[in-house]
Amino acid sequence: MATVSKTVTYAAAEAAAKLNGLGIMGALHEDGSTILLLGPGKEFWEIFKLSPELNDGAEDPFNRWSERIIGHMADTLGAKARFPFGGPPYEPFLRWAMDSGRAWQSPVGMLVHDEAGMMISFRGALHFSYEIDLPAPPAASPCETCETQPCVSACPVGALSDQHFYKIDACHAYLDTPAGQSCMSHGCIARRACPVSQSFDRNPAQSAIHMRYFHRS
Repeated sequence: MATVSKTVTYAAAEAAAKLNGLGIMGALHEDGSTILLLGPGKEFWEIFKLSPELNDGAEDPFNRWSERIIGHMADTLGAKARFPFGGPPYEPFLRWAMDSGRAWQSPVGMLVHDEAGMMISFRGALHFSYEIDLPAPPAASPCETCETQPCVSACPVGALSDQHFYKIDACHAYLDTPAGQSCMSHGCIARRACPVSQSFDRNPAQSAIHMRYFHRS
């Protein structure tokens, strides 16, 4: 049986997340409680690629891994695990992310994060019944100081823009072409164009799995 901590610091939760290749991608207080949003860190792929969930051939390896790992973290730290999948109804991860002050709407509509850029994703959250002292979030979105905003013009078929946001049919059709295989193997070119995304440097193999699931949906 897991040992449960009655009180947890931000640093302790962050250390537990890092052991599993995760990072705290946002944090907020809500109604006297604390929500810590967890997403893949730079070490995630090296850990995940060895997991039974990825290698057993069954569906939804990311979600099954998240349930196991974040569920165990929640049990150990005395929190409740929450996930962005499994609905409806769905947990309000987008609102939580923006309320945390570390994610904003980008010029093309998708979220942009202060560290992960447009490669931000959430695997789950730890919900504590008390307030934890949290570090101050950044003062502003990185888009405010991005002079060229390359995400706006990066998509070859204009599926993403500051005028209409997302044209999913155009995106899916492009992924069926030879030119679209760059997105399939490395991730969305508009997301990759973001300078913050480039500094986060997500492993292409991780992006390729996400793209395969997206393209099948």
